[in-house]
Amino acid sequence: MSDEVQPGHVRVRLDLSYDGTDFSGWAKQAGGRRTVQGEIEDALRTVTRSKDVTYELTVAGRTDAGVHARGQVAHVDLPEALWEEHREKLLKRLAGRLPKDVRVWRLTEAAEGFNARFAALWRRYVYRVGDRPGGVDPLLRNHVLWHDWELDVAVMDAAAKSLVGEHDFAAYAKKREGATTIREILDFGVRRRPDGVVEIEVRADAFCHNQVRSMVGALLFVGDGHRGAEWPRKVLDAGVRDSAVHVVRPHGLTLEEVGYPADELLAARNKQARNRRSLPAAGS
Repeated sequence: MSDEVQPGHVRVRLDLSYDGTDFSGWAKQAGGRRTVQGEIEDALRTVTRSKDVTYELTVAGRTDAGVHARGQVAHVDLPEALWEEHREKLLKRLAGRLPKDVRVWRLTEAAEGFNARFAALWRRYVYRVGDRPGGVDPLLRNHVLWHDWELDVAVMDAAAKSLVGEHDFAAYAKKREGATTIREILDFGVRRRPDGVVEIEVRADAFCHNQVRSMVGALLFVGDGHRGAEWPRKVLDAGVRDSAVHVVRPHGLTLEEVGYPADELLAARNKQARNRRSLPAAGS
């Protein structure tokens, strides 16, 4: 698949964040559901006075309904003339047009070979959980899950560390046609903040659908004593979904950051990631 920018166009990188509470996820959907992609593309069309054109965004990580993002990255290819006309004021105009639960913080002309999805080296997510008997601070209710059992963070951290490395995460993922479930977890850890909120942080080259929320579900079972620290790894090695692994609710999850290589390595990373994300065709 070619990813060359069409002649007469320029690739623009967007750094953005959003509160996912009232969104049906990132990706546009049929039926008029509210999505982050839809809101930004509509705003772009409005502020550039391009009523009959849709400038389609490509994103680093397609978040599900209710999932938040602090460090999301996307790109869009715009006609050179339009970019030159609007580039100085585009950021402020988007701020005036976008709803308050999504913000674009930076617009920059992307380096050659940049692709928000395929050039990314890793994505870093944090899932936040509160285990106070009285519940979660009302001001954090849309971003922190309440777990009504006290959590042993040290045991959870040990269990998380057992999943680091490259594995087939079929046991923690929703299978998608033609896609591999092999991923590499670079870091996985659990800590408790001074205010008592437990943060489960994971960084990987990429994630399968529902993978992070499934792994968090397994860690919560370990943290509250229902399973031993070795159980999440046993589930992984079994290679099949375990009915005891629950996909936790989305609102505790935030995409915090996306990492990219140096500009001169973007094209090579883009090609490598495309090859790893797809299964070979039958007979090949």
